[in-house]
Amino acid sequence: MYRRIALPVVLILLAYGFWRSAEFKTVAAGVAVFLFGMMSLEEGFRTFTGGTLERLLKKTTDKLWKSIAFGVVTTSVMQSSSLVSIITISFLSAGMLQLASAIGIIFGANLGTTTGAWLVAGFGLKVNLSAYAMPMLVFGVVFVFQNAKTLKGLGYVLAGLGFLFLGIHFMKEGFETVGQSIDLADYAMTGYAGVLVFTLIGIVATVVMQSSHATLVLILAALAAQHVSYENALALAIGSNVGTTITAIIGALGSGPNGKRLALAHLVFNFVTGLIAILGIYQLMAAVTWLSTHLGIAEDNFTLQLAVFHTLFNVIGIAVMLPLLELLIKVLFRAFPEEEADVEKPRYLTSASMDMADAAVEAARKETVRLYDLSVEVISEGLSIQPDRLGSAIKPKRLVQQSRQVIDSDLDDLYERKIKALYGAIVEFVIHTRGGYAKGALREELGDIRRAGQLIIDAVKAIKHLKKNLVRFIQSDNEVVRKQYDKLRRLVVKVLREIELMREAEPSPGLVLSLDTVKLDVAERAEKIDNALEDLIEKNQIEVRTATSLMNDIAYCRQLCWDLLDAAALLFTDPDQGDMEVMKDISLDDHEIINLAEGAIPESKA
Repeated sequence: MYRRIALPVVLILLAYGFWRSAEFKTVAAGVAVFLFGMMSLEEGFRTFTGGTLERLLKKTTDKLWKSIAFGVVTTSVMQSSSLVSIITISFLSAGMLQLASAIGIIFGANLGTTTGAWLVAGFGLKVNLSAYAMPMLVFGVVFVFQNAKTLKGLGYVLAGLGFLFLGIHFMKEGFETVGQSIDLADYAMTGYAGVLVFTLIGIVATVVMQSSHATLVLILAALAAQHVSYENALALAIGSNVGTTITAIIGALGSGPNGKRLALAHLVFNFVTGLIAILGIYQLMAAVTWLSTHLGIAEDNFTLQLAVFHTLFNVIGIAVMLPLLELLIKVLFRAFPEEEADVEKPRYLTSASMDMADAAVEAARKETVRLYDLSVEVISEGLSIQPDRLGSAIKPKRLVQQSRQVIDSDLDDLYERKIKALYGAIVEFVIHTRGGYAKGALREELGDIRRAGQLIIDAVKAIKHLKKNLVRFIQSDNEVVRKQYDKLRRLVVKVLREIELMREAEPSPGLVLSLDTVKLDVAERAEKIDNALEDLIEKNQIEVRTATSLMNDIAYCRQLCWDLLDAAALLFTDPDQGDMEVMKDISLDDHEIINLAEGAIPESKA
């Protein structure tokens, strides 16, 4: 509704401005070119995120001060706090960041955005930027048309910088001549009334342009041309700082609770910072004058003084909010609690995590790990073993003996509401995310994750079949049959514990090969139980009909264990290991493992 009304209003106002003033066309064109440059720059940086940004995040956000520094540096490089905010929401939604670290990045991004004001005030308004823009645009367009991903990304970055410079040039030129038709200084307002009005104008301008950088450049150009007073320009800068939160809020609309928490944290930080700046604007102006004197900034260089002001009130905002961070996080969790539903909903698969390839892959992986953990609970109940006892130090044989009471849970209902519903969401996410159509390693990772999900589904289906006979015989008076089913239960428990040990181990390609040993052990134990049936039938210790059912259940048990092990190999081994594919190639397939279990020599893979 908002967008339907806003777009016609903006178009009408633009058309009116073009009709009334030729200079307005130049300023408006400058803003449009600047915004297009930011879009190109963002697109360029997106092409360089195929794993690099994910690894960088893990190393640089483990402490709060590192998170803040990361936000400052990335925003300074990308010149877009909005892009950094969207990336942070994406990675937080994908579970790649803790909320405290994500908030630290947002704090840093607000400080990092001040570097743009410094660059434009100190360099951009004094030099003919169009001379630098032209070669950047030419080389950028040439690189954009290349097939290589790196060259294409470099092309977008160069073209983006070229458009940014060109946009700044047009805005500067427009404001230098706009005075011929209208003197904006006539609309200057003093006192707190002026501060509030121009802060509101700054908010509206930033919301419309979706870029605080564009608003700041516009303010600096107007200030340099003396078409807005210094005091009003400071208020506009405050408004641009508050207005930039709208991008993060829009980006969080389709995200989960964590994304919404971060967007609210961003709003709270910028609102508090803006409120401090408004209430103490005259004290801050005095501080800026003092700092400017010591920094060697001339008294009449109001553009650089605005950059000092912008930096100062953001630093004060961080200093005020850092001690309140824990309290803020508690409030955020109360505002957006975790959702509880009968049908299992994805926790990491959000529209926000689709925006970045790294985030999309990590979100799919973490959601599939959740699918595995939920499936382990279902499998444990299918074995009539309490899930919380599965990870205890009790040995499998004793655990099975102590778990004689049948857990009468409806596995079909659990499968439909939890396992199938979540797996369906994972498949849909992988298909629809842009990463799902990516080439190379990311596409292969998504394929492996989807295959892991299918293996987990198959394992749950196997336990559904296995439970039908298992619940009949674990309390049976026939001790022989009961022992055979106890052996199957112990086998599954052993495999689940082996997988947990693998999850806790240091990632290495050798883990893939170690799974062969476990799979071979499963095959040998299953073969041993199967071979013993003939002797039990001959001794009349078991009926043929029961033995037939047991044969089928042995096959279900073996396949269940193998499916879980194969899924674990895809989910819990490190895909970045260089020789992972080699390890997969030399590992045994199911047919070779069966041959080994039966005493045959496997065929050579060569």
